[in-house]
Amino acid sequence: MTINTVVKSLAGIALAALATTTALAQSDFPNRPIRMFVPFAAGGGIDITARIAAQSLSDVLGQQVVVQNQGGAGGALATDAVAKADPDGYTLLYHSTTGIVHAAVTPKLPYDWIRDLAPISIATRFAPVMVTSPTLPARDLKGFIALLKANPGKFSYASSGAGTALHLGVELFKQKAGVDILHVPYRGTAAAMPDLLSGRIAMMLDGVPVQTPNIRAGTLFAVAVTTRQRSPAIPEVPTMIESALDVELPFWTAIYAPIKTPKPIIDKLNAAIAKAMKDQGVTSRLADVGTEVVGSTVAETDAFTRQQFMLYRGILERDPSLLAGQ
Repeated sequence: MTINTVVKSLAGIALAALATTTALAQSDFPNRPIRMFVPFAAGGGIDITARIAAQSLSDVLGQQVVVQNQGGAGGALATDAVAKADPDGYTLLYHSTTGIVHAAVTPKLPYDWIRDLAPISIATRFAPVMVTSPTLPARDLKGFIALLKANPGKFSYASSGAGTALHLGVELFKQKAGVDILHVPYRGTAAAMPDLLSGRIAMMLDGVPVQTPNIRAGTLFAVAVTTRQRSPAIPEVPTMIESALDVELPFWTAIYAPIKTPKPIIDKLNAAIAKAMKDQGVTSRLADVGTEVVGSTVAETDAFTRQQFMLYRGILERDPSLLAGQ
């Protein structure tokens, strides 16, 4: 036997051993706790849904799924940590519409959302709702659009900041409706509430879970939600599509892994998430905060992620001035 033959034989044995070890690791997954990064502070709305999902997923997998909050840089720090983590299924990202918007509008991020993150499952969704000041005469979407068209540039709307989903969502509405309404960014939607109530601000797009109490109390008027179906939390409020405006803009959360995570692990996590999210206790707890469970397939999650990325990128490409000076 020549030296080359021996070397080739040893290399083959090593590769076979590695393949066997990898297969065993995948079949044994998970055999230790999983970290799930959440790019928001503890106690917020997305963090609450993440912790509900993590607890149920822990029960299904038989291993603890530990939520690790890491804010900063618009969620980029946590996203980058996951994108660069070992692709073994033990480091996950629980992110939201905010993450894909940030990736779509921010140049020179240290990661590429589409190339560096493997989609696993959409976890939850909830509707954004357009609420208007009680000082306005309009009480539905058609009336509000007519008011804006009759008074171009006179009214303004609030958002949680330039380049956010709430900002770009209204800009999509403006593009589709052909109206002129001025943008006023605030440090969060809660900060805009006094001006919205007084009429200094005419309108704001916000999450149904946040605004449902105000809508129920009649403090603000809900003219439409931006999802394809009505929100179960406020079923009396029509969609923009029902009001003859082609705007579909859901809010959602989803779970991702590093891109090179093996398919058997991705598939196992996907099946576990689907089971976890369909648990009656999870469904009930999330419904209490105006959120619906999803649990999509990997293919559905991938297609949806790409569609959402292109949606927000397209809003900005149609009007690059939206982020001017930011």
